[in-house]
Amino acid sequence: MKIIETISEMKIFRKNLSGTVGFVPTMGALHEGHVSLVQESILGNSTTIVSIFVNPTQFNNPDDFKNYPNTLSEDIKVLQDQGVNVLFLPKYEELYADQYRFKVSESKLSQILCGKIRPGHFDGVLTVVMKLFNITSPNQVYFGEKDYQQLILIKEMISTFFMDIKLNPVKTKRYENGLAMSSRNSRLTPEQLEKAPLIYSIMRFEPDIQIAKTQLKNVGFEVDYLEDVGNRRFIAAYLGKVRLIDNIEKEFSNKSEVSL
Repeated sequence: MKIIETISEMKIFRKNLSGTVGFVPTMGALHEGHVSLVQESILGNSTTIVSIFVNPTQFNNPDDFKNYPNTLSEDIKVLQDQGVNVLFLPKYEELYADQYRFKVSESKLSQILCGKIRPGHFDGVLTVVMKLFNITSPNQVYFGEKDYQQLILIKEMISTFFMDIKLNPVKTKRYENGLAMSSRNSRLTPEQLEKAPLIYSIMRFEPDIQIAKTQLKNVGFEVDYLEDVGNRRFIAAYLGKVRLIDNIEKEFSNKSEVSL
């Protein structure tokens, strides 16, 4: 596996590739959910590029950014074992040479759910993803449905800016107990890990949102939001200092713009 750390080298390398290129952008701390994205890319493309960059502009809480897990050596081994062709490790100084003066903003879907609770979060996400797309010039990209609001925003950004990229959504990878795999799970204590799957089971099996919120509060969660939008139910809740998000597909009579 080739490791590239500069934008200029990445662009030169990309220019010399033939066949299709699949791209999986990540913030590291890789788990089986990330691996499922990588495997889809490898199956569908001649070359697979994975990036690892913990993007500071999408963190509205400085402590959350500071505490984000860093497992680079383990991540490299995971990607090598999967047969990834290229790992791109960009530096902040290069990606944000403009000191974040220019950004990509969306004015509707990014203002609800996580966007409402975390002002500016999706500006940071869309901006860094646009930059990474421009650097790697992928034919296909892969995003997990766990971050469903993010997935839809990126899909619509691709369409809005006439980018010749196919976005492939990949189903949320879960443990047997239902908990969605997430890099943030590594920050949970053993006791919290036992409790964490309740976020999925309560969201899934209690149809009344207010009752579900009360149930979550009673078992120790602090709920940011629990909402039905379009054909999905979305949740974000703190367990201790760790913020967990999830969503599930629901059956509704009316569709909305967040439906795939």
